[in-house]
Amino acid sequence: MIAIIDYDAGNLRSVEKALVSLGASPVVTRDAQEILEADHVILPGVGAFGDAMEKLRSYGLETVIKEVAANGTPLLGICLGLQLLFESSEESPGVKGLGILKGKILRLPDQEGYKIPHMGWNSLHYDHPGKLFRGIPEDSYVYFVHSYYLSAQDPEIVTASAEYTAHIHASVEQGNVFACQFHPEKSSDTGLAILKNFIGLAKEG
Repeated sequence: MIAIIDYDAGNLRSVEKALVSLGASPVVTRDAQEILEADHVILPGVGAFGDAMEKLRSYGLETVIKEVAANGTPLLGICLGLQLLFESSEESPGVKGLGILKGKILRLPDQEGYKIPHMGWNSLHYDHPGKLFRGIPEDSYVYFVHSYYLSAQDPEIVTASAEYTAHIHASVEQGNVFACQFHPEKSSDTGLAILKNFIGLAKEG
């Protein structure tokens, strides 16, 4: 079973729909036991970093997500979900993220000719071999919607990057924890292939 964590952050149904199209049976839930018993867990989201962390804490989901990461269950953060896995964000100064991964979320710098938020298709450069990208050619295009981007502390966890007014760490992998700044559920066949690779991952340990 795939648990999609529901913390009122939006974008849940498009992720659910994409997984169903792959033959999976996802459950949208904030029930701790259901999440902890799942074979795979997805933390999606669109919205503001501070508001999202407040919701996760109010629903008691912060400790649940950390337990999922610790027990070896494949965990995938998408868009805001990626950002929440890290320590902090310039969007919400003073608000601590989950801190499961090391790094900071920074605002995309303004640049003439570029619009913020970044909304559109960008190609991916593969920094390191990543399990999510097996069988997917480098320079494939994926869909982004964001104003903030990841700067990971350890470049070794970065599996893919993109360029848009900054060098964006677009996807990361550390053990059983995976994350994408882009939206695989909105990235056509490439995105579905990424989600299929995630579904195929086995629990660690």
